[in-house]
Amino acid sequence: MTPDGSVEVNLEAWQPPEYADPGLFDEHEVTVGSGALAVPGTVTVPHGEGPHPAAVLLAGGGPFDRDGTAGPNKNLKDIAWGLAAHGVAVLRFDKVTHAHGEQVAATPEFTPTDEYVPHAVAGIEILRGLPTVDDGRVFVIGHSMGGKFAPRVAAAGSKVAGLVVLAGDTVPMQWSMVRVIEYLTKTDPATAALLPTVEAATEQAELVDGPDLSPATSAAALPFGMPAPYWLDLRAYDPVAVAATLDLPMLFLQGERDYQVTVDGDLAGWRAGLADRPDVTFRTYAADDHLFFPGTGPSIPEDYTRPHHVDPEVITDVAAWLKSD
Repeated sequence: MTPDGSVEVNLEAWQPPEYADPGLFDEHEVTVGSGALAVPGTVTVPHGEGPHPAAVLLAGGGPFDRDGTAGPNKNLKDIAWGLAAHGVAVLRFDKVTHAHGEQVAATPEFTPTDEYVPHAVAGIEILRGLPTVDDGRVFVIGHSMGGKFAPRVAAAGSKVAGLVVLAGDTVPMQWSMVRVIEYLTKTDPATAALLPTVEAATEQAELVDGPDLSPATSAAALPFGMPAPYWLDLRAYDPVAVAATLDLPMLFLQGERDYQVTVDGDLAGWRAGLADRPDVTFRTYAADDHLFFPGTGPSIPEDYTRPHHVDPEVITDVAAWLKSD
């Protein structure tokens, strides 16, 4: 299980969703960023002269590839192809933790800001340079931890037209871990048995929050074995507070069956901090889980081992919002 709580196994080949007609767009490869940590990416460009709105797509926590591969599923590819079929250009890229995992692991001072911001900013500039893209309508779409860091990307100074946050967390990740373990202990004991106990996870979370956390704190004592600078950077970042400083339209989407990022815990944080903003929209989807896959009953990690596609209503809603005046 990744820090985002998803399961990474490959069982069968991905098939395009019905709403993503590949005859409506083209794709080409790009390099995102520069130097030793540059990563490969894919730009999906709708047919036609445009100018098209566009978006950089940010994956959730963990070493995800550009497609968000989890089992036979590729939620980020669903989103990219679905939006392109609706006339939106999309850039997605392998996370640096996927493309350069060993190098990142050997860099203890590496932070979540390093994980997200440089490549997102570079991706924005790539899209703004495309001749069929409207350079004044380039958005950031972030899923899960990518949604959490979307405000920080916008605050980094790039010209961003707005943010779409898909299941972006506001509860600190160390406490989300405790919540997930509590949930799985009740709904999926076999998976919970592979994770730290609630007591151990709580002890780790308290260390992250406590005054004794320093760059010298052993990674072995911290959640997911991530080094202390990673947690110090996370602890210093309040995504809701940063979002509140941005003069940008924002769209927040949340699945109601999501146990990793929740309506009552995480979406409530965005709503409370942005309650008075007429340019901020919130939508929830009763049947959707963390990856915005529709289903029934309690969501569990095993669900990700079966083929799904992102809810077509989510694709339609995001596309309509991106294309609205």
